[in-house]
Amino acid sequence: MSGYMGVFVSDPWLQSQFTQVELRSLKTHFMSMRRESGNLMLKELASKMSRLKVVGENLTEEERASFIQELYQNTDNEVDFELFLKVYLKLQAHANCRTGSSAKNSSAFLKAATTTLLHTISESEKASYVAHINNYLAEDDFIKKYLPIDPTTNDLFEIVKDGVLLCKLINVAVPGTIDERAINRKRILNPWERNENHTLCLNSAKAIGCTVVNIGTQDFVEGRRHLVLGLISQIIKIQLLADLNLKKTPQLVELVGDSKDVEELMSLPPEKILLRWMNFHLKKAGYKKIVTNFSSDIKDGEAYAHLLNVLAPEHSNPSTLAAKDFLQRAKLILEHADRMGCRRYLTAKDIVEGSPNLNLAFVAHIFQHRNGLSTQTKISFLETLPDDAQDSREERAFRFWINSFGHSAYINNVFEDVRNGWVLLETLDKVYPGIVNWKIANKPPIKMPFRKVENCNQVVKIGKQLKFSLVNVAGNDIVQGNRKLILAYLWQLMRYNILQLLKNLRFHSHGKEITDADILEWANNKVSNSGSQSRMNSFKDRSLSDGIFFLELLSSVQPRAVNWSVVTKGMTDEEKKMNASYIISIARKLGCSIFLLPEDVTEVNQKMILTLTASIMYWFLKQPLEERPTITSDSETGSQSETISNSTIDDSASDSSLEENGSFVNIH
Repeated sequence: MSGYMGVFVSDPWLQSQFTQVELRSLKTHFMSMRRESGNLMLKELASKMSRLKVVGENLTEEERASFIQELYQNTDNEVDFELFLKVYLKLQAHANCRTGSSAKNSSAFLKAATTTLLHTISESEKASYVAHINNYLAEDDFIKKYLPIDPTTNDLFEIVKDGVLLCKLINVAVPGTIDERAINRKRILNPWERNENHTLCLNSAKAIGCTVVNIGTQDFVEGRRHLVLGLISQIIKIQLLADLNLKKTPQLVELVGDSKDVEELMSLPPEKILLRWMNFHLKKAGYKKIVTNFSSDIKDGEAYAHLLNVLAPEHSNPSTLAAKDFLQRAKLILEHADRMGCRRYLTAKDIVEGSPNLNLAFVAHIFQHRNGLSTQTKISFLETLPDDAQDSREERAFRFWINSFGHSAYINNVFEDVRNGWVLLETLDKVYPGIVNWKIANKPPIKMPFRKVENCNQVVKIGKQLKFSLVNVAGNDIVQGNRKLILAYLWQLMRYNILQLLKNLRFHSHGKEITDADILEWANNKVSNSGSQSRMNSFKDRSLSDGIFFLELLSSVQPRAVNWSVVTKGMTDEEKKMNASYIISIARKLGCSIFLLPEDVTEVNQKMILTLTASIMYWFLKQPLEERPTITSDSETGSQSETISNSTIDDSASDSSLEENGSFVNIH
């Protein structure tokens, strides 16, 4: 199944987990195993995988056999390449969990079972997340019939199987992320509709900053508990930490001394800001220690007791700090929090055991309820900070796009976190495997400034190799945090990634580079051949602001995708925003991994409009010919007829060309 451009894998999620270099290597191993055995069976993998890195080095044959038996009931089944890859991923995640390698550079929530396979889950965490869901979705018209969920049962994992609850939870965390008109909400969904909901959920989770590497739609269908809880924990974390930035809570400037410190504060991840806030109040309380984590540093309860005494002295109890038994002290702390209206997420036992996820959630909840900061903010500091709405939106899009690759470190602020060059080199290696010379790269932590410059010089050099526009640009410009330059570089890298995806997918069509004009022509041909008069003159065509063209494009590639009865005329700003929101959710529901916001459509942000069009095109061209729509008249969706066009990119290329797509599946 290999071709000139790489190894074909039909499952987009599975394909996205590997580079082409890795796929070729694994394909070689797989073919070798099959030659040795004739028909390769599941039960044989335990012994034959001993030669594979990580899996073979860190797990014994007995452990591999036991693990495979646990995953699959019938080990007499024959193994094809995709099943081999799935088993390899699960074993690799299990091995990483054993060695702890997946935990590096991750926050407590981010390592919560999204990249590791755990045999057990924390019942305390499950109970806490269930309580959160019961509280925040209690009034939801669709979900409330399933609530309250009993945390002592596995009902949660049954309810998530249709995908609706997770979509609703994402909207609680970041309101408006998913247009609920796009969610399939019938009481009984067929497998195809469930899969659509899960696809919408995963692509939307990525778009709000969740790490979903190694999670697929099938994991929800099968109710894989550790993966479900891992994603839920990330969504809840994003909700709880949403106010920990200067835009939402300008009073945070009280934590710093001058404008330089404000810039540093802006670059910190929310967890670090929360720790700084906690230590700010603890210092006022006369607490001598510095809290550096939400686990070991708070087990004895002293920090909590001092924090709550500062924030709510009217509810303090002298017995709390006098208590010698940590568990008793923890109970008194929670009683104090109760009187403040803040007890949620954890038990006294969770405090004493130092549960990092639940303690983080508890402190974040306290911050939301009563942050104790002055309402007299130092406005002069804030006025000196850059406030370009479009730059901010683009930074967000590029940040989530980079994080979707599953790099070793999570990016919290693009302008700060790319300055050492390492994450840019990692991203370049994902987009173009083998292009980075790792022998001369410097891995963080990097103390010497010139080492950062060396990394960034290589970033600029590779950019020039890829024909990026980098006139008079040097590595030091990135090290200095030049915002416009960083945005320009990342845009060119994202655009290159998209164009390579399309080129690799249709290598046989014309054998030439794909251009923006090709994407434009393809989109216009698809809409025209569906019987519509709409047309896009360019990616900055102001007429695109009403969203109708993109709804017609989505309808042309999948006639049942758009429910025209809920589409507005796009006459007013509100109607335009409604259409834009619907477009983004429908595209994600199909399988497009996109990072734009409704404002990018209504304001016709040229860059984001291109990524949207290209990702829809990529999704369509990936579909096997027999699954392409021909002529459809769907009374429910009001879709128009569809014909396959013969555009610049040859839609009718043979299926064999599908086997030559690249694995850079981040714009799905």
